[in-house]
Amino acid sequence: MQTVHWLGAGLSSLPGIRKVAQSGQQLILWNRTLAKAEQAVASLGIKVPTKQLNWLALEAEVNPGDQVISMLPATLHLQVAELCLGLKAHFISSSYVSPEMQALHDKAKSLNLCFVNEVGLDPGLDHLLAHALIAEYQASDKFDKQNQHSFRSYCGGFPKVANDFRYKFSWSPLGVLKALKSPAQWTQDGEIQRTEKPWLALSDFDMRMSDASLETFQAYPNRDSIPFQQQYGFANDWNIQEFVRGTLRLNGWSDAWSELFTEVDNAVGDAGMARLAELSDGLWDKHQYDKGEADRVVLSVELEVKDPQGKQTVWHSSYGVDEAGDERGSAMARLVSLTVAIAIESLVAGELAIGVSPAPHDEKTVTKWLNELDKMNEKVFRHQLV
Repeated sequence: MQTVHWLGAGLSSLPGIRKVAQSGQQLILWNRTLAKAEQAVASLGIKVPTKQLNWLALEAEVNPGDQVISMLPATLHLQVAELCLGLKAHFISSSYVSPEMQALHDKAKSLNLCFVNEVGLDPGLDHLLAHALIAEYQASDKFDKQNQHSFRSYCGGFPKVANDFRYKFSWSPLGVLKALKSPAQWTQDGEIQRTEKPWLALSDFDMRMSDASLETFQAYPNRDSIPFQQQYGFANDWNIQEFVRGTLRLNGWSDAWSELFTEVDNAVGDAGMARLAELSDGLWDKHQYDKGEADRVVLSVELEVKDPQGKQTVWHSSYGVDEAGDERGSAMARLVSLTVAIAIESLVAGELAIGVSPAPHDEKTVTKWLNELDKMNEKVFRHQLV
């Protein structure tokens, strides 16, 4: 039996670690602070070997064919992946495929290794739902590439019980503040749109919940949506009127954060970054989750299709997730790390592509992953609107 080396014992890893351990797969948990790994294992009530993470120790333990799971900061994924190449081990992370990671594709493929990325929540579960949705549409009698297609995928995490700030932090707020300085581009009205400040592209988004009621959120585009058009199966000759992947926030978030937007906008150079770090410390003091406080994760993936003239909706369907933290862990931790754990099972079963890849897109594997989440009571609901 090959060994799973899980790197990182943070709160976002715990549900996935439990699932892998309970599957009978041989598992070693590595963490830079050994005591934290030992504490994590004790809190889960499982028996798993724990080791202090340093690169020489890891290199000595990993054997060809093992799976190395990087739940470390994204800046360390490439180092882990390169170590896996040298040791002929498989690699899994929940983070986006970076250009540097993609550059490892040919070598990983030549070694018959799977370097699987984007298998968390967002990216990850959102990919699965997008592939399922588009496959259903293409299999329907309404499919016509000349139709007007509007695709929207939004995900967000926030407190289950809303606070005045409309948000809480489970780790350093600095990452959230820096993300607000990241440019975004997406397709709107058939044209590529760009913004340097995501909050300037904010819009209201009405999501149909599991009971068919509508809840209004605020939404904004995240990063670069355009490459995902092809990844999701939208061919170049499709009539794409809207394509956006973005972030959801509770209604009223923009008012609560208006002063922060000004601070972020004015943060330039070293002095600006120092100011954001100072703000981050204050936000952490005021708006971190209380011990035992439940979070909430909402994900919506929707495809609306109109006739070529845009006069009538001919097909409209959506998938949604609305989960809250409970005794099993936070909603965010469960949806990220359980999806990673399912990826491990698929890798062991030989179901994943060799080389560097994102979440799987074939119908059989997507259905299997969604069924596995359902078995763990992580519910995905669907609405066929037209």
